[in-house]
Amino acid sequence: MPNTYTQIYIQTVFTVQNRISLIQPSWKDELYKYITGIVQNNGHKLIAINGMPDHVHLFIGMKPNQALSDLMQDVKGDSSKWIHNKNFVKGKFEWQAGFGGFSYSASHIDAVVKYIDNQESHHKKKTFIQEYMELLEKFNVPFNERYIFKPIEY
Repeated sequence: MPNTYTQIYIQTVFTVQNRISLIQPSWKDELYKYITGIVQNNGHKLIAINGMPDHVHLFIGMKPNQALSDLMQDVKGDSSKWIHNKNFVKGKFEWQAGFGGFSYSASHIDAVVKYIDNQESHHKKKTFIQEYMELLEKFNVPFNERYIFKPIEY
């Protein structure tokens, strides 16, 4: 679109199905590079990516040519096929349905990148659910606790 100028920064958060810790350090960086390629191939800029064995954070400079839900469908669908084809996990790998999406202004870029880069130390203090609930509350996102990402119950 000629003469279209935007500044759209979105952090997304999504989890492994049932929040099982399947993302292993031995292939995590390769997964992040693959996801980076998906984001870039869709015309967006990946600013930061990191996570834990059970979830991933992306910080994206979005272009207005695609809905966020369509991008996330591509990221999750393509990356789960890639994980399966690489035989990184036994059985079928799936991302849990849904994702969180949170917008930021340009003045917050450095803080969000630092937050995402420091996921490992951050999660020594907070669980994923605590982190996710804080994001929802901070951004005044209405939610139904029934649909919040939850671990499998035994």
